[in-house]
Amino acid sequence: MSDLLKNIDARTKLAGTNKLEILLFTLGQDERTGRRENFAINVFKVREVMRTPEITKAPDMPPSIEGMVSLRGTLVPVIDLARYAGISTSTRPEIMIVSEYNGHTQGFLVEAVDTILRLDWSQMRVPPDMLMSQMGGLVVAVTELENNKLVMMMDVEKVLAESIPGSDRIDPDTIIQDKSLTTKTVFLADDSVVARRQIEMTLDAMKIKHISTINGKRAWDELQRIAQSADLQGKVVKDMVQLVLTDVEMPEMDGYMLTKLIKSDPRFAGIPVLMHSSLSGASNQKLGQSVGVDGYVAKFEPHRLSEAIANFLLSE
Repeated sequence: MSDLLKNIDARTKLAGTNKLEILLFTLGQDERTGRRENFAINVFKVREVMRTPEITKAPDMPPSIEGMVSLRGTLVPVIDLARYAGISTSTRPEIMIVSEYNGHTQGFLVEAVDTILRLDWSQMRVPPDMLMSQMGGLVVAVTELENNKLVMMMDVEKVLAESIPGSDRIDPDTIIQDKSLTTKTVFLADDSVVARRQIEMTLDAMKIKHISTINGKRAWDELQRIAQSADLQGKVVKDMVQLVLTDVEMPEMDGYMLTKLIKSDPRFAGIPVLMHSSLSGASNQKLGQSVGVDGYVAKFEPHRLSEAIANFLLSE
């Protein structure tokens, strides 16, 4: 199992190529449907994979929290993904995926891990509404492999927000506010329902208008429509949008590719691009800079996000 993620640090070099690597896993056979669904998590978010260690039960924990484990002296919450996803299975989760995300470390209990696959983000599709409804919004992207196997990418942000109290909390007193910000508009792209809600709550607290899209491709399509509208009105796009805020990981088109398109199109001249991502390592920030990103802020820190947004919008 250690070989599976042996070179995980080197995999971060995929960022900026519109490619990703996903770790496939299963949660067990659902006793109600008889199906064993295939899920995935981006390798960027995985620190290690191990046999499920001894878990200490804790009182007053959310239903999906199995308990806590000690990893190198740090107490880490353990989330039973099958229970969270509403999958009824008699299989005991034998494996724990240790994930680092949004400044949090947590363990995800799964039945088994399969393999790591390298894909292009264009192969990851927005889930159909029916699947979104069935999975309670848990899935942010889907792809079909050559063997007709359907793989669903989990929304880790949603799992954390609903399993770990306070992980998505916003304190209005820490949000930067300025009267001149009320005339500004921010265009944002993020595939996670939870992340978009967090960002929108921050922008609302700053009294900034905003336009939301669910991935890089949809964002690029909408930005082109805005550019066409601006041209018809005899305006420049910067009159209508003063900042683009984008995630990195998104189905169909990632944030690096979106930034590259924006920065290569003169219609969007003067509009800064702020990258808002859990992939906040130095290598990812350098890759962002290589495609023209103007700033980088880690998820999810409302004060720092509001500070970064204000710095761009107030410096115009």
